Amino acid sequence: MRIRTGVAGGLILLASFAVPANAQKKRVAVFDFEYATVQGSVSSVMGSSVDIGKGIADLMVEELVKTGTYSVVDRKALDKILTEQNFSNSDRADANSAAKIGKLLGVDGIIIGSITQFGADDKTTNVGGGALSRVGGRFGIGGVSRKESKAVVNISARLVGTESAEIYAVASGKGESTRSGTGVVGNSSSGVGSIDMKSSNFRDTIIGEAVNKAVTTLTVDLNANADKVVGKKISVEGLVADATGGVMVLNIGTKVGVQIGMKLDVKRSGREIKDPATGKVIRRIEEAIGEVTITEVDATSSVGNFSGAGTPKVGDRVASAQ
Repeated sequence: MRIRTGVAGGLILLASFAVPANAQKKRVAVFDFEYATVQGSVSSVMGSSVDIGKGIADLMVEELVKTGTYSVVDRKALDKILTEQNFSNSDRADANSAAKIGKLLGVDGIIIGSITQFGADDKTTNVGGGALSRVGGRFGIGGVSRKESKAVVNISARLVGTESAEIYAVASGKGESTRSGTGVVGNSSSGVGSIDMKSSNFRDTIIGEAVNKAVTTLTVDLNANADKVVGKKISVEGLVADATGGVMVLNIGTKVGVQIGMKLDVKRSGREIKDPATGKVIRRIEEAIGEVTITEVDATSSVGNFSGAGTPKVGDRVASAQ
């Protein structure tokens, strides 16, 4: 027997339920990386201004999805929220702004980052003008060809919690690529103003190789810190809609946070204790029937397997395990 405290006609305070770390991936979103400190280098390497912060964020999403440590929010959902909140480029590396957007997205963490080096690791190279599309196959930085070119890319990121803007982890990634007989941007002849950093054309350039190595290294670092992310606590309460042969159907689903693998207590209301002065219910005595483990779920209902000494029936209450 368990005592359940409440008031007449009101809902009872719920216990918090946290899905074990090994049962649920932490949900994250990736912001466009900030690259103000290397904007000059970007223009020199690419021949024009390119938003490499967005490009690297897209590559980061691909790599995180591929490795599977996190559940990554779709880019369209993030862009919609950013537009609605009038999120500016200057907010890309701000932890507090990230936490605000993260709450609206319902994620556990936001990845924000900066690009600190992008281009050739040769400080003596004379950088000149010239767009990639005009120079063809004989260019390096700003159109200057070198017998041996080395591209270096450095990026850093912070994994920020959405509840308090706490920085869970700091990660970094560095990529280098050296190739003889070509320039930093390789032999591509496409215009870079509309370059797709996820394309094979870009990946095959020296700077593309360096970018991808940096992103891969950064992803490994972020994955290693996944256990530091505090998952959102989920509390649910509902009723048994059907109980047949050890299989239960509940009247709650994903809309209130029910997930596959979640375990819920099954309880049955007993006698009520009333305040003798007011007649209001001040306590309800509940009987513990057993536990249900969710195996299927949709928006408004869920199915689970029952275990326990009691026999569940329609109308029994289910609630997050305490």
